[in-house]
Amino acid sequence: MSLRYGRPLVMIPGPSVIPDRVLNAMRRPLPNIYEGEVVNLTYSLLERLPALARTEHRAYIAISNGHGAWEMATTNTLSRGDKVLVLEVGHFATNWAEMAAMSGIKFEVLHAPDRAAIEFDAVLDRLRADVGREFAAVFVAQTDTSTTVRNDIAAVRRALDEADHPALLMADCVASLGCEPFEMDAWGVDVTVAGSQKGLMVPPGLGIVWVGPKAWEAHQRADLRTAYWDWSRRTDPDAHYWIFCGTPPVQHLWGLAEALDMIDEEGLENIWARHDVMARAVHAAVDAWSAPDALELNVPVPSHRSNSVTLVRTGEVPAGQIRHTCEGEAGLTLGLNIQGDPDAAFRIGHMGHLNPPMLLGTIGTIEAVLGSMDAPMGGSGAAAAASVIAQATTPVPKPAPGPEDLWS
Repeated sequence: MSLRYGRPLVMIPGPSVIPDRVLNAMRRPLPNIYEGEVVNLTYSLLERLPALARTEHRAYIAISNGHGAWEMATTNTLSRGDKVLVLEVGHFATNWAEMAAMSGIKFEVLHAPDRAAIEFDAVLDRLRADVGREFAAVFVAQTDTSTTVRNDIAAVRRALDEADHPALLMADCVASLGCEPFEMDAWGVDVTVAGSQKGLMVPPGLGIVWVGPKAWEAHQRADLRTAYWDWSRRTDPDAHYWIFCGTPPVQHLWGLAEALDMIDEEGLENIWARHDVMARAVHAAVDAWSAPDALELNVPVPSHRSNSVTLVRTGEVPAGQIRHTCEGEAGLTLGLNIQGDPDAAFRIGHMGHLNPPMLLGTIGTIEAVLGSMDAPMGGSGAAAAASVIAQATTPVPKPAPGPEDLWS
């Protein structure tokens, strides 16, 4: 006998839960791709996407995942022999640089303290020491999904400004856009990279890159440009077919349009606030569970914790057994630890299309599984999470009875 029958819930850090509205919007027959509805839809998306990153500048849509968007960003701005400074808090900024290195880019990694965000003073000191201005760009992830550490992107810009350094600031927001406050123009970000499958609530397949004026200037002299990724080719006003360098991802475009409608209806600031509440509920739950040699949050400092994903260290409690029991017995899929031993931690994704029943169901299921394993727990994570949700919940008065209630 298993309890998993019912609608399964996948709470990994992307792909996130896809809303039924988005899925339904994608269930349409293929249209004429050369003129009419899809062309108009494409241009409307290009007009709407800048607001998502809080910029007045252009977005480019690639048929790819986030790694493809990385490549679009680097090939359009850098040249062979350029050097980048990588601000690393996990895996992903370095992965981005390692991909660029295959095209002839050099890189240097500046590591953050263990389980913490990058330090402003360390960045400032390294930039000031670059007297020859070797660094053409700085790579940084707002949220690293491996460690679930969140970086202060505005502080990185302040370091660049204080050091009077001309390097481009390039931010990986794949795991944070639509979940965390992000202000591309106000924070002085030159290139922003994201994907469709996390906070944007669309299936994997779209990489999105926002381009500021300094990055566009660098594009004019970049010698890594390729026909497929080239921004200039994709900007040709007389050739909409080249916006995607060929056939457009039609179903994904309809899904993205519906997701943007949902974001507009809720309001971006409200979405950020909702994610903040959900994240604090998860953090409170793990803090309540914490016990010696058992569960604890990977990121000790609250301001360094992501609002979209949480890595839970499990000590002597086998994380693999937690995940497999949650999935096999209860229909709940948790994220694998990709930062070292997969049996030492698991990840909870709390991004995108998410509400209290989904989150509290996740926390309650994990707690039940921990109980079934006789794992040590300091207290009830479910109660702690519910308390956070309660503090953010406004009671709604019972509506006045209508005519239909007279028959009940």
